[in-house]
Amino acid sequence: MIARLAGTVVDRDGEHLVIDVHGVGYEVAVPGALLLDAAQGEPLTLMIRTVVREDAFLLYGFPSAQEREAFDLLRGVSGVGPKVAMAVLSTLTVPALARAIAQDDISALARAPGVGKRTATRLALELKDKLPAELPLFAAAAPKADPADPLPLALARLDYRKSEIDAAMADPSVPAQGAATVEQRLSAALKVLMRAP
Repeated sequence: MIARLAGTVVDRDGEHLVIDVHGVGYEVAVPGALLLDAAQGEPLTLMIRTVVREDAFLLYGFPSAQEREAFDLLRGVSGVGPKVAMAVLSTLTVPALARAIAQDDISALARAPGVGKRTATRLALELKDKLPAELPLFAAAAPKADPADPLPLALARLDYRKSEIDAAMADPSVPAQGAATVEQRLSAALKVLMRAP
């Protein structure tokens, strides 16, 4: 099993990065925040969880062993597979996830794609005594930005770099989340990016 990869980012496709390790390209599913940060040509080290199915050999990558452990804990919940676990970690940072579980914040958990109210309730119940206790480093940490905002990820999928996305998000002409539709915000962000030098 592959547990760690250290190489160079050579491609970004949807929810995956392709990491070149000594001439071999590994397709790795990663959380949304990492997808935003990764840039082609940059070195990257990932902690890997390998999932073997009858029809596929899948790699899930994380910037730290603690995030990989959170992924494993999520997958241990009844009815939660790798795809849903990754969706949760793409929607909530691990500190936010730990807080949501500790506070029984079902609505926060249910924001992740594929997670309905029933699954969110199950997550809160089954991880109540596990996540904060087993991952204490995350309890005091705070997320850098609202991970529920789909605009940065939409721009990343259009191959804009994180620095460009941050500049567009900070531009006053781009409406804040909730002030306009995603389409309207994306259109405004693209106008900012197109006029950038």
